[in-house]
Amino acid sequence: MKQPMPISVILLWVATVGAASVLAAAYIRRFDRTDLAVGLYVVYLALAQILATKFILFNFGFFTVVAPAAVLIFPFTFQLIDIVNETYGRAQTQRMILIAFISQIFMVAFILLGTLAPPASFWKGKEAWHQVLTLIPRITGASWVAFLISQTFDNLIFSGLKKLTHGRHLWLRNIASDVPALALDSFIFIFLAFSGIAPVWPLIVGQVVTKCIIGAADFPFMYLSRWIISRPQK
Repeated sequence: MKQPMPISVILLWVATVGAASVLAAAYIRRFDRTDLAVGLYVVYLALAQILATKFILFNFGFFTVVAPAAVLIFPFTFQLIDIVNETYGRAQTQRMILIAFISQIFMVAFILLGTLAPPASFWKGKEAWHQVLTLIPRITGASWVAFLISQTFDNLIFSGLKKLTHGRHLWLRNIASDVPALALDSFIFIFLAFSGIAPVWPLIVGQVVTKCIIGAADFPFMYLSRWIISRPQK
């Protein structure tokens, strides 16, 4: 029998990403800087590369799909992008993307160096290390391509819609930028990362579906973040 993800895990996940978004918004309001949002963004992307090595069965009751575990965190990189874009505009957001991209290069470099270093004779984790971490350079390379295209695409749509709507209808900008960007990212990433390793099309479908459903959790946190940042000073 296919078991759904435990409710405790779902609640913990929602509480964690929600707290991160609220803290990032509170930091922006307090210091008028993007430091914490950028830091969280970099961490989310790094963790997504590691989590992508595990596949999860998502049971939504009427249907089930399989997707990399990274879907639990990756949609919220778009949330952080949108928070910064909403507050500071496209140029600051592109700077944030560049910082994250450079950090990914060094992450892969150090993972490769750690893999090449000779292990201690008593260490029993060599097989597990190679099984998981040697996938990360390929996953990260695929992620770089998908990430630069989809995040830039998201940034352009969000900025364009903000001008067209004169800063109104945040929900529309959020949906219209995130959904196509998440779908584009899923197609590029899965095809490049898992061709020849895992069934590509079921994973693409699973990742698009789960990202869109999980991304729906974006809305309350996005509005809450904007309220925190823009509420009148006492």
